[in-house]
Amino acid sequence: MPNRIRDLYKVDPTSFPYLYEENVTITLKSLQGLVRCNIYRPKSENKVPVLVTYGPYGKDIPYEHAKSFADINPKHKSAHSSWETPDPAFWTAHGYAVLRADEVGSGQSPGVLDTMSKSTTDAFVDVIEWAAEQTWSNGKVGLVGISYFGGSQWRVAARQPKGLAAMIPCDGMADYYRDRCRHGGILTGFLKWWFSNSVASNQYGLPGKSKRNWGPDTIEGDLDAKELAENLRDQAVDNSQHFFRNDPYYASRDYNLEDIVTPLLSLGNWGSIMIHLRGNYEGFRLASSEKKFLRMNVGRHDVPFYEDETVQVQLSFLDAFLKEQDKGGWTDGTRPPVDLILRRGNVGVNNPEAEKAFQRRFETEWPLARTQYTKYYLTPQGNLITTIPSIHYNRLSYPALGNVEDPQFVHFSSYPFSQDTEITGYITAHLNISVTPLPGGPVPTDIDLFLTLRHFGPNGKEIHYTGITGEPVPLCKGWQRVSLRKINDKHPRHKEWLPYRDYFSSDVLPVIPGEVYPVDVEVWATTVMVEKGEYLVFEVSSGDTQGGGLFNHDLNERSYERFAGNNHIHFSSEFINSITLPVIP
Repeated sequence: MPNRIRDLYKVDPTSFPYLYEENVTITLKSLQGLVRCNIYRPKSENKVPVLVTYGPYGKDIPYEHAKSFADINPKHKSAHSSWETPDPAFWTAHGYAVLRADEVGSGQSPGVLDTMSKSTTDAFVDVIEWAAEQTWSNGKVGLVGISYFGGSQWRVAARQPKGLAAMIPCDGMADYYRDRCRHGGILTGFLKWWFSNSVASNQYGLPGKSKRNWGPDTIEGDLDAKELAENLRDQAVDNSQHFFRNDPYYASRDYNLEDIVTPLLSLGNWGSIMIHLRGNYEGFRLASSEKKFLRMNVGRHDVPFYEDETVQVQLSFLDAFLKEQDKGGWTDGTRPPVDLILRRGNVGVNNPEAEKAFQRRFETEWPLARTQYTKYYLTPQGNLITTIPSIHYNRLSYPALGNVEDPQFVHFSSYPFSQDTEITGYITAHLNISVTPLPGGPVPTDIDLFLTLRHFGPNGKEIHYTGITGEPVPLCKGWQRVSLRKINDKHPRHKEWLPYRDYFSSDVLPVIPGEVYPVDVEVWATTVMVEKGEYLVFEVSSGDTQGGGLFNHDLNERSYERFAGNNHIHFSSEFINSITLPVIP
């Protein structure tokens, strides 16, 4: 593999079936500096639309570095395939130019590497507008990409750059605070691994990239350790030092999803239960685009993006809005806006062929208007029932500060379903929670809630689904820090089926031992057909449990001094606990 990668940078650029320009310079208007990009164009005199990606992973780093590359559709493997981005050979053959830019501070683009910041979005706007103005461009730009290359689309589209005519964010978060960094206010642990391995390793001026087979060395040469440190904003460190959405750090990265008016195809993944899923369905719901579509997939993170069926949907959508060639009903209102895939049966994990058994169907809205929000009540006996339990008083307890290696939880099982029942949409839980200190321990001042909904077959074995790294995952999860339980029910985004929290520093509420606090928790949306004889289990834990994979939460912030104790769920006629499921008749 190392020789293959070195050879990539020495290959004759005229030998490709497309025109290839390397390290084209874009002078930025919004801030002093430049961005460098690679451009791949059809060998044609025709003006063509441009597919733009902008990110920190390295425009020159081959896709084959990723373990998943072996499983990618061969039609999307070429000399210039790159992680999470459209393949130039395929798209130029279909009449599109591909522009792949190194984000400011990364690869060959000098500057301060500050991922997902206002400054890097400013630069992204300039890149889009530059692409639209080129003589070989037809003036229309599309954004296509996975994960970071999906998440960055939401914030730049909200700026409404000139020339932006279509966007396809795939498995990409939309809300920096709620989706990616602080689930319910709880710091995610993925950021440290991600930043070190995927971002800092590609910093502009970092020595030894070529020797490590991690792309070419920086054109202007290496930077010394002092300069590198001055030019790096570590996202993991920054998030560990900031806690609230009104902190300047988070506020500078915020934007309004309703400002998005670009034609939109949001590609979500039901298995992305820990990081991106929420962004795709919420981005679709809240965007103001007159033409917007949601298509849900299953399977691993990147593999479905390149599958023939999904690619043909992307191509049809882009042709409609970038070439005015609509063969799919995208522009005339004949295509329903929501394309769901319903998980049903135990087909196994990480098996794309078996997952083809899941049925697709179109819907006219999201969430589904016919949803019957159905409460399942928790009982101290560990059951989920559909009638309000009659209880004098009881409580169930579990130790705080559990984790995957030492899970601490209580769970509640439904009775076997008497008929096939579809659950698709938004889920909320209502819990009455308290904490008491351990003998001889500190006085706890907070509680973290970790919720999981699991699916079991009639044989009592859990039915798992494919997570985005191929790991087995449950149906869905939710999280909430109890000191940040305050809900803003006056906010226009607040819904009975989706509580809205501002997560401001002024919202912090006390957590006093022995005091019972009612807490409403958002559980990320899901879809499943619970077949007759199958049942659900609702798990309440004090830390991450099975199904988190790489995306579990940061243990350092959850200190013994602050959280140690026993957590309790209280039951009585006053303390009614429930989980509300979206049942589809």
